[in-house]
Amino acid sequence: MTHTVDAVMLEQRAASFTRRSVKTEAKRRGLRLAVSMLDLTTLEGCDSPEKVRALCRRAIEPYGGPLDEPLPPVAAVCVYPALVPVACAAVAGSTVKVASVASAFPSGQYPIEVRVDDVHAAVEAGADEIDMVINRGAFLSGRFEEVADEIRRIKAACGAAHLKIILETGELGSYDAIRHASDLAIEAATSVPGAEPLRDGEVFVKTSTGKISPAATMASTLVLLESVRDHFLATGVRLGVKPAGGIRKSKQALHYLVMVKETLGDAWLTPDLFRFGASSLLDDLLRQVIFHTTGRYPAFHDFAGA
Repeated sequence: MTHTVDAVMLEQRAASFTRRSVKTEAKRRGLRLAVSMLDLTTLEGCDSPEKVRALCRRAIEPYGGPLDEPLPPVAAVCVYPALVPVACAAVAGSTVKVASVASAFPSGQYPIEVRVDDVHAAVEAGADEIDMVINRGAFLSGRFEEVADEIRRIKAACGAAHLKIILETGELGSYDAIRHASDLAIEAATSVPGAEPLRDGEVFVKTSTGKISPAATMASTLVLLESVRDHFLATGVRLGVKPAGGIRKSKQALHYLVMVKETLGDAWLTPDLFRFGASSLLDDLLRQVIFHTTGRYPAFHDFAGA
């Protein structure tokens, strides 16, 4: 069934979450929770082993200074497949997962055989999670079964690794298309021939690559949350959601957490089911956490970014 999205009501509801007041202890807990939900990412042509190791050190210990309560590690680091072995070695012994973009990131335009081989290589190198991107050209041309087949093949290639399916919502043109893409992705990823029943958190739907604008928005993320909610009500399986790109301030992150809580409930307030793809967000979260401990805001240059 294809869902029609009421754009006016969707945007009004998404905007309503930005007017919630989160203060004192709830804010303190929310800031730490947001840190634990981060996927720190480096996806540039100048990436090097040294840069990835620095990113991993920060992922394991986001802040080394004195706090009233230690900060948790972030959820994952995300790198290109060639740097997966470096990241795996750097986070060994920690809870930080290694994610890798694969299957022709960010375009999704390579032949499916090449994309599947890319996923196999990343998984064999040790990746815990794969961030794939759908072929938007195929989707927007109405070749929906082709998109679904690619998702099924890539999900099968993931083996035990979890899969995040990037829809690149900023290119899809409407909320109806975003909902259709999310529903299609979920149906494909949960119907791989011969696969074991899906476990909670094994598949995420993700807004964006972070390479185009607009990337994540409250409204587009709400569409994904509602798609995941409806799948849960129909099957009892909890899938994850990941907004990525454009989330830079702690206040935004708290708004997203309120939206998750009020749309999906407390069960989704965990890194196993919700992530932020927003490396630049970490510095602002740290500033807020330190302020709540010391009463002063540190400067951004006080943090040693990767």
